[in-house]
Amino acid sequence: MRNKSVVTEAKQINLAVELVKLGARLQVLESETNLSRERLLKLYKEVKGVSPPKGMLPFSTDWFLSWQPNIHSSLFIDIYRYLGKNAGVHGIDAVIKAYRLYVEHIEVNGLECVLSLTRAWSLVRFFEAKMLITVPCCECGGHFIVNAMDLHKNYVCGMCHIPSRAGKTRKAAAQAAALAPAAMPRQKVVNPSGTVAHSRSVRSRQTA
Repeated sequence: MRNKSVVTEAKQINLAVELVKLGARLQVLESETNLSRERLLKLYKEVKGVSPPKGMLPFSTDWFLSWQPNIHSSLFIDIYRYLGKNAGVHGIDAVIKAYRLYVEHIEVNGLECVLSLTRAWSLVRFFEAKMLITVPCCECGGHFIVNAMDLHKNYVCGMCHIPSRAGKTRKAAAQAAALAPAAMPRQKVVNPSGTVAHSRSVRSRQTA
């Protein structure tokens, strides 16, 4: 029977717990740790209190090329590369640290966190497979994610050239509807002449 290092196993458990707390899917845990699926399931339920969601991981690069996800993903990958170049952090540790910095930046500026840890992890894999790259915007000079097979000459980013329907999502429409003042119910108002009129205001009109 092969002996296992207690220290190594403890590090694997700590890594799995940290990934679960950041919102990683079970497939990410299986790929980045040596723990069995049964132990990961128990660990996930213990940390989150619920069973892990089912379904496949993101397998298409199209999501990272749409307007808002592209901006957030470009920010994350820039932080990830900076840590690898200047701090000597690589692998899953770099993903975790870069994602924490991304979330901190989003929260400080009061923005919505669009990029999940699982998508951030998938994004790094797409870059390692050279399916996605970054190119500079010819107007602002910022580096943004593009498909490696597309033409990138005179590229203009989504922040310099905002699409007409940018931000017009179902969630944004629902939030706007929730913030809009609700229409007051129509109420019956009896005029001095004895006729009944309908009004949306509770104020009665005084006649001269």
